[in-house]
This record gives sequence, C-alpha cells and structure tokens, in this order.
Amino acid sequence: MKELLITSLLGIAILAFDIIKLRKAVFPIIILGLLASIGSCVIDWNMNENPFNNNMLLMDNYALAFTAILSSVALIWFLLTSDHFKQKEGAVDLYALVAFSLSGAVIMTSYTNMVMLFLGIEILSIPMYVLAASNKKSLLSNEAGFKYFFLGSMASAILLFGIALVYGATGSFDLSGISAALTTNGAGSMLSAGVLMILVAFAFKVSIAPFQFWTPDVYQGAPTPITALMATIVKAAGFAALFRLFGTAFNSTIEYTTTIIAVLAGLTLIVSNVLAAIQTNTKRLLSYSSISHAGFMFAALISINTMSPTVLMYYIIVYSIASLTSFIVLEQVASAQGGNEGFDAFKGLAKRNPVMAGAMTLSLLSMAGIPPLGGFMAKYFVISAMVDAGQIWLVIIMILTSAVAVYYYLKIIIAMFTPIENAGRIVVEKLQYFMFILFSVALIAAFFLAALV
Repeated sequence: MKELLITSLLGIAILAFDIIKLRKAVFPIIILGLLASIGSCVIDWNMNENPFNNNMLLMDNYALAFTAILSSVALIWFLLTSDHFKQKEGAVDLYALVAFSLSGAVIMTSYTNMVMLFLGIEILSIPMYVLAASNKKSLLSNEAGFKYFFLGSMASAILLFGIALVYGATGSFDLSGISAALTTNGAGSMLSAGVLMILVAFAFKVSIAPFQFWTPDVYQGAPTPITALMATIVKAAGFAALFRLFGTAFNSTIEYTTTIIAVLAGLTLIVSNVLAAIQTNTKRLLSYSSISHAGFMFAALISINTMSPTVLMYYIIVYSIASLTSFIVLEQVASAQGGNEGFDAFKGLAKRNPVMAGAMTLSLLSMAGIPPLGGFMAKYFVISAMVDAGQIWLVIIMILTSAVAVYYYLKIIIAMFTPIENAGRIVVEKLQYFMFILFSVALIAAFFLAALV
C-alpha cells in the first residue's frame, strides 16, 4: 500500500511545490519519491499486504516486483528527459501527470478486483491522453492526443462491457470468486463473450493486431519523450495486468483462448515487422518495433501456467532499457537536425557523438535479438516456451520476423556509421552520457545474468 501512496502523493506534492513557487525542488522530490517507492518494494517483500482487508488490492511479490520495475523505468525516464523539459513551459504539470499515471500503473499490478482493474487503467490512461497532446504548437501532437483519447475511450467501454458480462455470469468482481465460478460451472457463452471483450480491450491497450492501428500515428505525433513513456511504462503495466488476470481469474480459460492468443500474436508479428521494413521515419519505425515486441510478450500468455513471471519481467526490463535509449537518442538527433526524424538524420552520428551511436547500436541490436545482448535471451525464453507449448508455427513466425527486424534496424545503424562532411558534434549533458554508457553495459550484462531468470 505504501507504494501506491508514495506515487499518488508524489503527483500531489509536485503540484503543491509548483503552487508555492518552489519549482527548483520539484525534480529532487521526484527522484526521492521514486527511490522511496523502489525501497518500499524491497522492504515489503514477502509481506503480501492486503490494504484495508477489503480484497481490492494485494501487494504480493508479483505486484512489488512490477512496481519496482515501473518505478525504476520512470526514474530513468525522468533522468533522461530532464534536459528536454528544463526550459519547457508547464513542465511541472507534465511531471505531475506522469506521477499520477504511474499510480494507475501500480494499481494495475496489484488489483484483485475487476473494479480496481478498470480504475487502474483509467488512472493510467487519462493523463497519457493529455501528455500525448502536450505539444500545443504541433498539429500532429494535438491529433495524436485526440486519436488516443477517442480510441482509448472506446477500448475502455469494451473493457467495461466485458467486465459486466463476466459479473453477470459469475456474480463476482473478485478474481478468486470468478476463478471459483469458472471451476464449478465452466465457461458459458456469456462469460466467454466477456473474456473475449476484455482480451480485445487489452489488445488495444498494448498494441496487438488488428487493434494496433492507432499506435504509429499516436507515437509519431506525441512528443518523443512521451512516446518513450508510452512504449515502456504503459505497455509494461498493461502486460502486468493482463498476466495477473489470466493467471488467476481466467486461468482455466487458457485452454479455450490459446488459439485466439496465438493467432493475434502471429498477426501482430507479421504486420508490425512488414510495415516497419518499409518505413522512412525513424520514430514510426520504432513504433512498429514496439508493436512487434508486444506480440512476443502477448504470445507468452499461452504458457502462463508453466512459465515463470520472471520471464515477462526480464523481457520488460531489457526491452524498456533498449526502447528508452533509442527514443531518447532519436530525440537528441532530431533536435540537432531541425526536427528531421528520417534515417539520414543519423548520418555521421558515430563521429558526431560516439557514445550515443554506440548506445543506439546496442539498443537496436538487442531489440533485434542479437547475442550477446539481453534482447536475445528475452526472445529465447519466449520462443522456448512456445516450443514447449507445441506452437511450432508461431515459433517459425517469430524467427522469420526477427530476421526482418534485423534488416530494418540495420538501416539506422548503417546511417550512423556513414561518414558525412561538415557535421558538427551533438552535445548532451554529462548525466545523459553516463546513462547511455550504463545502458550499454546493462544490455550486455543482461545476457549473462539471464541464467538467474
């Protein structure tokens, strides 16, 4: 419970410090608050706290681990984007929105009641709609915010309808109550329809085909740091909630939904990688890349009864590091090139800023699944689980689409190492230099630490 209180009060504290004109203290407060959240997760380990004893939330090890991961990603995001927001008008308001969104993500990792699931998703989503449209001078940003709000609201309506059908079939919002009703009565037509609608709503939230159509436009239109936030924290929270739901309430439905999940995952991998291969805009390419990784994580749902949750956590950690690095490097390069997000903007980056070029290269290769990087092991774990589950056709798609991913990631890498005349250096803050080096080391270390998963 302390973790949820910390993240919620952090957003309020940010606004309060803005009101009393102590804006210089806002950033240190954010860092301390997120460190406190991570520390609280460590202290509460194995306690399985049930706040208020009302069976609405459960801070078990699963919730604590994901909360620590989400808080760590948020901490890294704040450190990497501090330069972007330093001179931006209304930056404090944006920071508060991120903190409130994070509190929604914490609820999504710890809910034990479908009502809390819905509240968590809405608390996460509503600030993100505003953040996507936060660049008031950009028509693309305004369009992204409107699309995200409209389609996100539709997905929330589908989710709510699905929850209502599940309640009508089981008479309970409680996850354990739903699981007991399923065990006793089986999955009737009403409950099956409810499960399907909830799956569709989550497919939208985490960008699973054919419900991913909003993602490239929203990711491209939103400010790049906000895109990085959506591609990491929002996606991680969505999968944490989805795996908790199917690991408890809908556990017995996996037998019936396996084919649907496998088909959606395969379609996601094919659509995202084929469309990524024809992109000329780097930000749009990275958005399709995020859809591809969502397909891998979604497929892991098939093996939820046999696969350890640490595999999903490992995938999210490795993917988040690589994704944050690639989006922040893109933001720096595009700023230096007058907003150009094409591949040619990266030309000569190896000479203009070797640290950024190295970090970007390792991040892209990790997302492609090239050893010895963490992304290879993340994909290996999922592919191994699919082999054990007998989904050989899906394994073939995973391998082939990963080969396609290597092709389009190499476009950016080749551009970075292509010499260019009269190219000035791209200078970033020392903190970002340190973070890029740290991330590069982390992606390599993750490969060797995978044995602990």
